[in-house]
Amino acid sequence: MPDGEHGQEQQENTGEVDRRRRRAQFLRELHEAKALRDRVQPRRARAARMRQQMRMRTFRW
Repeated sequence: MPDGEHGQEQQENTGEVDRRRRRAQFLRELHEAKALRDRVQPRRARAARMRQQMRMRTFRW
């Protein structure tokens, strides 16, 4: 395998690792923001949970 191909493969792997790290960070922050919103607006959060439960009850597998 020539050095050029190996270098490009290494760069792609590094890009993939970086993308996964950024995605994990984003998902952590998103979860944290949702939890904060649920604490700040409990009535709206409860209504959203009820709507989600109704959606799941009426969903046909």
